[in-house]
Amino acid sequence: MKAVASPPMGVSRPVDGRPVGGRRDARRSRRIDTRAAEVDLYPQGLAASAWFDSGSGSHPYTATIRFSGRRVGATGRLGAGDSFVRDEIIEEIIPAAGPMSITTRVCDVNPGEWSVTAEMLHPAGTPKSTRQSTRLGARGSQYLFPAAWSWRRWAVSTGTARPVKTRWAPLTNLARIPAVIPGSWPGLVLLGVVVGLTLQSMLIGRAHLDVGRVLATTIVASVVGLVGAKAWYVALNLSGWREALRVGLCIQGFLIGALAVSLGGLFLLRLPIGQILDATAPALFFGVAIGRLGCFFTGCCAGRQSASRWAIWSSDRRVGARRIPTQLLESQAALGIGVTALLAEIYSRPAVPGTIFLASFAAYTLCRQGLLRLRGEARRSALGGPITAAVAAIVLVASLSSMYLGVPRAFL
Repeated sequence: MKAVASPPMGVSRPVDGRPVGGRRDARRSRRIDTRAAEVDLYPQGLAASAWFDSGSGSHPYTATIRFSGRRVGATGRLGAGDSFVRDEIIEEIIPAAGPMSITTRVCDVNPGEWSVTAEMLHPAGTPKSTRQSTRLGARGSQYLFPAAWSWRRWAVSTGTARPVKTRWAPLTNLARIPAVIPGSWPGLVLLGVVVGLTLQSMLIGRAHLDVGRVLATTIVASVVGLVGAKAWYVALNLSGWREALRVGLCIQGFLIGALAVSLGGLFLLRLPIGQILDATAPALFFGVAIGRLGCFFTGCCAGRQSASRWAIWSSDRRVGARRIPTQLLESQAALGIGVTALLAEIYSRPAVPGTIFLASFAAYTLCRQGLLRLRGEARRSALGGPITAAVAAIVLVASLSSMYLGVPRAFL
């Protein structure tokens, strides 16, 4: 496992403020002071992962994993940045779900290499079936093995026990975590945007509309949509708004923000709004289908833990376990909606332009409301989901009804 470092202390100075030892020591003093200031600006941190078996009990349980670290080479009385103890609590562990991993991130430690160990603390009354029979520590605690991940076998395994090196604290999010590919989300989202814009341009050109102006409007709408996605996420996480500003986006905010700007832009440019929205629907949901794969490999929007045969081992960037693959299910739903919208755009002529987009948007909202109930995080509102789903169902039925009034192009 790996760790992070902190700044050197400055040199001593006499009362008059001049450095001891002449010009050479003065230059050395300034260098050290500069390095100390730089380390203060760039705090160090480390990330470490361990794994354990979920056991074979009959009821979900809660476990506390205690990570203990000590900087390699630290001697004598340890300073505040030379050791740490961090407890990670995992709730609702599902027995018979197989191996699980837990990752902790520790910041504000001194730079260098660290020796990190992890143990599961078993509270009184914990069934023995939830424990492994090896590597038991004091108080019946269970020492855990370092976690490694094999993409070929798609399984967590025991990694090499070696010191953990520190890194700049924000970069601990890029540390190796079981079943997580750092940077996969922005990469796949960018690919989804490129695929979506390409498909939209092809369909707009096929309709003999102004591709350049439509494409420019879409790009501006996408940028505003990103701002809307961040604003929506912060609004949902007001209690931790500082952290929400740093990480996290919400696709509802993106879709609503981008749609509002698109409608306004197309209206000002005097372009056929309904026709362009219908041509945009396949592109939008092809992009969502690709972007949701990035969520799966990054560990966001993770599903609940499950021992089901249909569960897939994945991570929420902290706990790795068999989970309901909500990201993959949403990607599959978006792909199906995108293909259906593409076929409708090519082979049908809706009686009311824009109904392909409305039907696609409503179908996606309906699917998403169902999948949100399978997410790992709890729903914030008991009524918001059912109300949204009911409205989406009404819009879907109304849109499909008006579409069926159209004349298939193949028969013209």
